[in-house]
Formats: sequence, structure tokens, C-alpha cells
Amino acid sequence: MRKPRLLTLLAATLATSLSLGAQAAQKDSFSVCWTIYAGWMPWEYGAAQGIVDKWAKKYDIAIDVVQINDYVESINQYTAGGFDGCTMTNMDALTIPAAGGVDSTALIVGDFSNGNDGIVLKGEGKTLADLKGQPINLVELSVSHYLLARGLESVGLTERDTQVVNTSDADLVAAFATRGVQAVATWNPLLAEVVAQPGTTKVFDSTQIPGEIIDLMVVNSETLQDNPDFGKALTGAWYEIMATMSADTPEGEAAREHMAEASGTDLAGYEAQLAATRMFYDAKEAVAFTTSAELPDTMRKVAAFSFEHGLLGQGAPDADVIGMSFANEQTVGDSANIQLRFDPRFMQMAADGEL
Repeated sequence: MRKPRLLTLLAATLATSLSLGAQAAQKDSFSVCWTIYAGWMPWEYGAAQGIVDKWAKKYDIAIDVVQINDYVESINQYTAGGFDGCTMTNMDALTIPAAGGVDSTALIVGDFSNGNDGIVLKGEGKTLADLKGQPINLVELSVSHYLLARGLESVGLTERDTQVVNTSDADLVAAFATRGVQAVATWNPLLAEVVAQPGTTKVFDSTQIPGEIIDLMVVNSETLQDNPDFGKALTGAWYEIMATMSADTPEGEAAREHMAEASGTDLAGYEAQLAATRMFYDAKEAVAFTTSAELPDTMRKVAAFSFEHGLLGQGAPDADVIGMSFANEQTVGDSANIQLRFDPRFMQMAADGEL
């Protein structure tokens, strides 16, 4: 299970005070970190099966793949320069390393949530509009919070029409089982547990905002610029893993079973999570998504939410304070302060068979 995707200003402060990211220079040894989540289990598989090592050796480098148990801590460590790359969502990439002054690149766009995040109310036949005037329990300032804001917007409501009750992910399922909690927003596998309780209605989920909650492998931009082979090796390994795990073969099933066990579930449970995740198994699909006109628009929405909730740093004047760059020289926000880059070049190399 992915730990809370909580966005905190602490990480930005840590980054500013300790480091501006990994030291950029030519080198031959790198490290990336990841946390348990359906779309990131391939990194564990790739490390365990020697696939990452194989691709690293192809480019005469070494890449250490490290699991961190706490999701936010993994991003904090990356932001402070402890790792060259880290798995994170698009919103967290903006509000933690980018907001902390660490120029970062979305090297691999792996998937987006396509039902893995949702809002559930007690009672049959409920609608999202029934949240008006009601409290809702969720991990505050997480993508669940973002999902709530986007959902309310779709029915003409705002957060002022509800009461957000900050609740740890570890307590959400138990809280929903009590009489006093009538609504929650969360992610899988917690979402599946909540929906399974009798007399509930899932009133909104991430299928209704497709492509907005995105899972990435983010790397330090200066490190990538000075060491393009690092990007090539990571990307090559990723798409070899994708080809294996997506195959309808005994090898593919074995790969998914390995990932299921490593994430603490069984094959059926893991495949259920994958079914609610739009994986980009094919590099061409990832490139198409990353170069689409929709991605900059999505990041504008994310930046607006982040600014409204104070996540872009102390004294941020507006949602455009942090610049983001995209394919075809598109930018969002302050073009003189680019701190987050969606760069499809390495995924395009994979699509073209050039790695």
C-alpha cells in the first residue's frame, strides 16, 4: 500500500536548508528510491530480477534501487540530495522538490490513477452533492484532498460547503466503520475495503478526472543532464519490465505474482489494483500522454490547488510562482523559474528502440 501522499512545506524547508538536490557532475554510481504502490512495484521486481543491473552495466554505471517505507520521507530524502531519483505523484513533485528549489525531471510517466482513488458515502443511492454541509475524513493535503476539490467542483460545490477532517490513512477504514463518520476519500487498497462495507456508495473516483493523478519516476535535472546514460538505463530497464509484466504468458503472471507478494497481497488483489491503474506499458503511449495538450492544463489545475492550500512555499505570490516545462517548449508558470520538467526524450528513445 502506498503510504500517505501527503504534501508538506517541511520538505521544501528541508530542501532549501540542506541541499539543492544531488550534486550534478559526471559519475558512474546512482541511487533511486521507491515506495510500495501498484504502479511502482515494477522497480522492486526489476531490482530483484537483475533487470536494472543489466541495463546499468550496458552503460557502464551502477544503479542502486532502494525501498523506503514512508512515502513522504522518500521524497524528502530525494529533495535533500540523498537520492538521484524517486517515485512520486505529479502533485508531490511540484510541491516538494520543485517548491524546495530542486530542479526535477519526470523521466518516466508510468501510469495514472483510473479508479484507485475515490470518495465513499454511507447510504445507498447517495450522490456527491449529498456531501454539502457534511464532514469528510481524508488525509489532508494529499491527492485525496485534491480529488475531493475536483469532485466538488463538478457539482458546483467548494470545500467551504464541507468540513475536511484530517485522518491518518492507518485509521480511515476503522473510522468509517464508526457511526460518526459518514464519508471518506482515500486510495486503494483502503478504498476497496471501504466500498466493501455494506450500505455504501462510491460517489466519485479518479476515472472522472482521468490523467490528473499521475505516478512518475522523478530524477534530479542536473544529474540527468550531466549523466544521460543514467536516464537511458533507468528507462530501458523500466520498459523491459513493462513488457514482461503485461504479457499474457506464464512469465508475465509470475512477474505480477512476484510484485503482489512484495506488496503484501496476492495475485488477485494486485491485479485488481492494476485494473484501477492506467499503466503505460508501451513507451509510445507514455510519450503520447506526456506530449498531449491536456498535461499542461492538468498541471495548471494542480498548481492552483497547491497554491490555494499553501503548498508552493512561504510567500508564494500566486499559482504561477514555479515554472514547469513540457514537450514542444511549452511552459506553465514562471518561465524564469523552471523547477519541474516533463521530458519525453528518454521514453521516445525507448519507443524508437534506441536504448
